[in-house]
Amino acid sequence: MSREDHEAYQHLRERFAGGEAEHAASSLETLAGRYPGYADLHYLLGLLREREQDLDGAASSLERALELNPAYAEAGLALQSVYEQRGQHERSRELALRLQETAAVRGDPTTRGKLANLHAALGDAYRDAGDLREAIDAYRKALDRCPGFHDIRQRLAVTLREAGLPARALAELQRVLRANPSYLDAQVQIGLTLYTLGRTDEARAQWDAALERDPSRDDARMYLRLLGGRADAPAASGPGGRADAPAGGGPDGGA
Repeated sequence: MSREDHEAYQHLRERFAGGEAEHAASSLETLAGRYPGYADLHYLLGLLREREQDLDGAASSLERALELNPAYAEAGLALQSVYEQRGQHERSRELALRLQETAAVRGDPTTRGKLANLHAALGDAYRDAGDLREAIDAYRKALDRCPGFHDIRQRLAVTLREAGLPARALAELQRVLRANPSYLDAQVQIGLTLYTLGRTDEARAQWDAALERDPSRDDARMYLRLLGGRADAPAASGPGGRADAPAGGGPDGGA
């Protein structure tokens, strides 16, 4: 690729990253035609076509990217999304299996990590849209690849609780805390989940323990106050840990 074209390519990537890709189609098509062996150009073109609701064009570009680089995790997940939107669920499942086999053969931790994070991002999108079952499935796929990604396991647990499965959520959170006892976010979430299960005294104990280890945990202090428990640790001078913040008559706020 010439220096001029390389600079144009980098500019296009920056525009994509900044969400400003609306007018990039002609430039991408020109570059992809000039350098047909560059998988990344076909990937970006596929993303752009999907945004424009040209699902057939998106599939064609993403399939080409995967032909050039069978281990291209981002292109594979994007293509799965396109297949799902077109109602081609069997093709999506077949592609997922193929990507898993490719990653296993490569034995590449970086590739597994990318796939895990992509599935987790898909799970976040499903959760934001209120599709909790699909979110749970996406988080589990992420953890199949990288079981040690504790932040993803916690997101799975919170979503399980939101889906009305607090016992399963508790098991996942306890697994996180066993693996990383200093992960106080998980301990606070264990308290919320125990409260959802009606185990109020155990919930209070978790929040007390979190505050004893880190007095800046304003979320744990808030839950204790709502519960009517001890919350006399000194307040943090800055913002505390993120809570899934209850609103209403109890610490879980209906989660």
